[in-house]
Amino acid sequence: MSEVTTPSTPPTAEKPPTPATAATPTTGTPPAGYLRVFAVREFRAVFAAHLLSMLGVIVAEIALSVLVYDLTGSPLMSALAWALGFLPYVVGGTLLAGVADRFPARRVLVGCDLVCAVCVVPMTAQGAPLAVLLALRCCLAVVSPIFAGTRMATLADILGDGDLFVLGRSLLRITAQSALLVGFGLGGLLLTVASPRQALLVTVGTFLASAALLRLGTRRRPARTGAGGALVAESLKGARQILADRRVRALLLLFWVPPAFTVAPEALSAPYADGLGVGPTGLGLLMCALPVGAIAGELYAGSRLRPVTRERVALPLVCVILLPYLGYALHPGLAVSLLLLVVSGAGSAYTLGLDRWIVRDVPEELRGRAMTLLTAGLMTFQGVGMALAGVAAELVGVAAAVTGAGALGTVCCVLAALEVRRTEGRDGADHDMTGR
Repeated sequence: MSEVTTPSTPPTAEKPPTPATAATPTTGTPPAGYLRVFAVREFRAVFAAHLLSMLGVIVAEIALSVLVYDLTGSPLMSALAWALGFLPYVVGGTLLAGVADRFPARRVLVGCDLVCAVCVVPMTAQGAPLAVLLALRCCLAVVSPIFAGTRMATLADILGDGDLFVLGRSLLRITAQSALLVGFGLGGLLLTVASPRQALLVTVGTFLASAALLRLGTRRRPARTGAGGALVAESLKGARQILADRRVRALLLLFWVPPAFTVAPEALSAPYADGLGVGPTGLGLLMCALPVGAIAGELYAGSRLRPVTRERVALPLVCVILLPYLGYALHPGLAVSLLLLVVSGAGSAYTLGLDRWIVRDVPEELRGRAMTLLTAGLMTFQGVGMALAGVAAELVGVAAAVTGAGALGTVCCVLAALEVRRTEGRDGADHDMTGR
């Protein structure tokens, strides 16, 4: 699980950090560059923790899927073990989101890593019942949005709410995409020399190492809000306040809507590869194309574009990100399909502009809950999008389903972008989320 940290000034719990972006305004200056983000000591610790936990999660997903299949011989149950990584996000992201603001961030991050390590340990035991394995998988998914939301909010404390925050967020996404590409290969290789239960021990180690890095490499900061009423009630109240704000609601939808449609070709890669007759190699390439495009797009936008340019192109990019999917109507071969996916993936660079807006427009006292809700919604929308893509493919075929996702998704993205445009430049009176 993971996301980021601060300037290397001596830590004090009472004094808030000086924003690391003070010398990097969002207009008219050259981009800070990714190397400047690595100059922040705390960020290096969080980045390393993020990399470790991402690889551990991927190994766990592969090992658990194989383990469930070994126990049941059922492809459905194996797929269910994978799907359980998405569904419970909404629980942690709504009912427990208040944890992100009620307790000191470092304590929450370390605690989440330790809880996840404790959840994985029983999975390694011989004879662990299937129901226990699936229940523990759900626990991991419930904790994940709390961790990710807290980390994202802490990133603004560490790097400020300007361009360094945007670049730090971008690096974490790039790392996640790269970890998917490398992790699935390493996970498969690991399972050739170790059993699934032994492979899960690697995940325990990565969670513990991540917890140690966060505990020793980041400074303690006070909670954003004091202890209020019941946690669930406070979490739901925060969600209502966040979603009641028209501007923030529009930004959240723009984070959530495109991924709900972009996942369609990934969800349908296996039947599409089978239809093309390209075998496992072609399937692997189809699975990798979107992440490769996303990495390339973010690296280019983060290293070559000025902050003001990234914000200027965000809405146009989100409006065209799904247009390449319309090419599936022509039933393209492998090479053209890969090109379409890479081009679409590159459009995900729009998120660099959104990151700047969301951290600017959410009040600090609600930032942890807002980022937790963002993460939960993102994963939920992707899970629903995958399921709907499968249903559509059953009814109209794979190529038509992806084409339909491109057409309908483009309409939805344009509508969401127009709403974001309409809410630009609203004053504080219209932007109060305190409920007063």
